[in-house]
Amino acid sequence: MIKSIMPLSVIIALRFFGLFIVLPVISVYAMNLQGATTTIVGIIVGGYALTQMIFQVPFGIMSDKLGRKGTIILGLILFGLGSIICSVSNDVLTLLLGRLMQGAGAIGAVVTATISDLVKEEQRPKAMALMGGSIAMAFAAAMILGPTLGSWLGVQSLFIITAVIAFASIFVLIKAVPNPPKIIHTYNKKGAVTSVLFNKNLLKMNLTNFLQKGFMTFAFMIIPMILLKHFEWSMSDLWKVYMPATIFGVLAMAPAAILAEKKGKFKEVLIAGIFFFAISYLVIGTSSSATVFAIGVVLFFIGFNIHEPIMQSLASKYAKVHQRGFVLGVFNSYGYFGTFIGGLLGGVFFEKVNLFDIVIAIAAICVAWAIMIFTLPNPLKKQTAYLNLDDYDKSKFSNFENSDIIDEWYINDTENLLIVKYDKDKISEDELKSTLK
Repeated sequence: MIKSIMPLSVIIALRFFGLFIVLPVISVYAMNLQGATTTIVGIIVGGYALTQMIFQVPFGIMSDKLGRKGTIILGLILFGLGSIICSVSNDVLTLLLGRLMQGAGAIGAVVTATISDLVKEEQRPKAMALMGGSIAMAFAAAMILGPTLGSWLGVQSLFIITAVIAFASIFVLIKAVPNPPKIIHTYNKKGAVTSVLFNKNLLKMNLTNFLQKGFMTFAFMIIPMILLKHFEWSMSDLWKVYMPATIFGVLAMAPAAILAEKKGKFKEVLIAGIFFFAISYLVIGTSSSATVFAIGVVLFFIGFNIHEPIMQSLASKYAKVHQRGFVLGVFNSYGYFGTFIGGLLGGVFFEKVNLFDIVIAIAAICVAWAIMIFTLPNPLKKQTAYLNLDDYDKSKFSNFENSDIIDEWYINDTENLLIVKYDKDKISEDELKSTLK
């Protein structure tokens, strides 16, 4: 599993590193460009997410129909070209154009779906946790390196690094990632779209991604500006906040992933992260010193890193195999829309609304969010059978349709396998096999 998944985890981690590395400093950098206002800067901070939101579902559907690897390559090319435009920009509109093109390479859901294709069902939680952990580690590294390299080499150099990463990732994809197996589905397509868009569990996960990413971007809009404006720090001092916050955030990841993936306590982990979000914003909004403000930032990073390793994994557990590209495309679209809205509201409200009023509103939203997650059922563990196609009567596969015992089934044509996910409390694997003889 590691050999197949590690290259993809590296690709997605590097891509997110390229996006995250400018987050700690981009609002301050953009404010110094020609034509800058706090509203436009807020749009620039979250602008890449607007095109991510628009293209997540088309890229997901494209990958389901036309193939994963080609779709990923197209996305990486767009991401690299957008980074180059950002690196040469001298005004806010050119920078915004580059950010929008960065976001047009919307491959997050496609990479996640590819990982799901390459590993067996029982290995998928580990694979998703590995990917989530790699994203969180990329986030941690970017928080430390972004302010340091940005103050040393200039923020424009960060975009050049991002472009190099994008094009290098294409080489890794071609050379190190195996082709996903050919999957054949037999299912009723009627209502497939509505079954995803109006699935109550997926809706709750989509809203969770929206809120988590929105609060993240809002934080990165206001944190550097408050430190520089109110506490009179310089850009080179920002690492003093981001480094301890990153360390504590990384330390929170492993316990959260273990509780969720090993113990099945997904919703409990989500609620814990929401609690940290609420407390962190209250501390940030009421702090009278840089030290107290930094404590609030640390609490925010803990909450974010509690969530990040399990988000994609949990969303995928509510998806059928033939829907994963679409489901994760919708899931990521919600997240990127939240990212855009968080940056936009940060720019609009930063100088027009009292920060204390903002954080009280965020705390109230967190309470409603936690109540919603409390109603989310933890996913049940299903058993998966891998059966050699040549040993069974194919005419009897239709017996699985509309069965409350069989969660889903499909054929891995590449490996000549029938794969059946079933409720082990209602039928044993031997009984399942006997129905196909």
